[in-house]
Amino acid sequence: MSAYDALMTYQRQTEALAQVAGRLGWDQETMMPPGAAAQRGEELGAMEEMLHARRTAPEVGQWLAAVEDATLDAVGQAQMRHIRRNYERAVRVPGALAARIARTTSVAFGTWARAREAEDFAAFAPVLAEIVALRREEAAHIAGETDPYDALLQGYEPGATGDGVAALFDDLRPGLVALRAAVLDRPAPEPVSGSFDPALQMALSRRLAEVFGYDVTRGRIDKAVHPFSSGSGSDVRITTRTAEDDPFNCLYSTIHEVGHACYEQGIEAAYALSPLGQGVSLGVHESQSRIYENQLGRSRAFCHWLYGQMRDAFGDLGVADEKAFYKAVNRVQRGFIRTEADEVQYNLHIMLRFDLERDMARGTLEVADLEEAWNARFAQDFGYSVDKPSNGVLQDVHWAAGLLGYFPTYALGNVYAGCLYRALQDDVAGLDDQLAQGDLSGATSWLHARVQRHGGLYEPRAVIEQACGFTPSEAPLLAYLEQKFADLYDL
Repeated sequence: MSAYDALMTYQRQTEALAQVAGRLGWDQETMMPPGAAAQRGEELGAMEEMLHARRTAPEVGQWLAAVEDATLDAVGQAQMRHIRRNYERAVRVPGALAARIARTTSVAFGTWARAREAEDFAAFAPVLAEIVALRREEAAHIAGETDPYDALLQGYEPGATGDGVAALFDDLRPGLVALRAAVLDRPAPEPVSGSFDPALQMALSRRLAEVFGYDVTRGRIDKAVHPFSSGSGSDVRITTRTAEDDPFNCLYSTIHEVGHACYEQGIEAAYALSPLGQGVSLGVHESQSRIYENQLGRSRAFCHWLYGQMRDAFGDLGVADEKAFYKAVNRVQRGFIRTEADEVQYNLHIMLRFDLERDMARGTLEVADLEEAWNARFAQDFGYSVDKPSNGVLQDVHWAAGLLGYFPTYALGNVYAGCLYRALQDDVAGLDDQLAQGDLSGATSWLHARVQRHGGLYEPRAVIEQACGFTPSEAPLLAYLEQKFADLYDL
């Protein structure tokens, strides 16, 4: 057996074990009894310790040294690129530290959920301070003399830097702030109103998931406090949530997570349980969820079809007609919650989180001061004050999960989605006619062929550039938003 074949056999076993660990995390957020939190932390810690030992094993280094990349085809070279990068990153982190992070973040999830329900940031702050300290320690091992935040960010978005993200946000911010001011100066459309049976919401969510191409024979839909997608290949699960007075929370959370899930389900089967068998980065991943949710799911054409589906499911929606329904779907309003934010304001929520977590990673902001810093920044950016922690610093699960460096990938995903949508409109004839009939096959087939099937074959920006035929930038997203909301609000 060649060194390459031996390495790939070993890697397949490591990837399979990582999927098992991921399933433990899925269960923790959906079905695990609350009293099992401490034991689950030990289980996840043990899994992470074992995975870290496999990823840093001496034989991996020996196989890497023995493989001659030039003798491999493009797929083999891409596999080696991922394995080398992950190995070089992993060997810098002590196994005991990796296990401690896993144990701490597992227990922290329950602490966060209870603190959020109790509106008590102080109850969560000690474990968050421990998580931040652990991530700083991890970043120091990886980064050496370079920016510790970059070390964390590149775990989610290879090749990205904090300075690069900050520059992108500087380019995005003025247009978004101006558009938001113009829109909020206009009368707000009426929202849908009434009582919407959660069981009917879930039934329609399953219908939407299938319409957008989610293969339910290789997945399932459950409820969670914070919607997410989990898994890859033949087992990709999603979650959503319901609120009796807000069906869009459930429906668009579902469409969003289906975008993630379809990416994972759509990767070439030959790449399963290998470094190429998963989304190449969180930014590219988010491009799929956001284009499914927004450019497709909130389009005028698709809303024509969805209006009929919702009338059939719920009866009266509290809006006058289909035009009013489309405006309600895209309603811009004051609000606190990132996941419920409209397209105009969503990225401003990300910019706030990016700056705060970058400061925490660098040690210039301590957790003891985080709530005050969040509230001050929110008031500065949005013009009104946070009313309670669940609408502010406690609203997201990411920091409880130790995901420092994760948030900017959401905005990168929006930028990429803007680029992809421009190319999609150019390439798929009759797209709006298809969407108006609830037919997503033209759009999703294009995304599968251009992005999803490649998995980790190409680097993140290269995937988007090849799919679109031009260099990614913020310009298509801003143009799309300005045109759409100028039309909606008669600007």
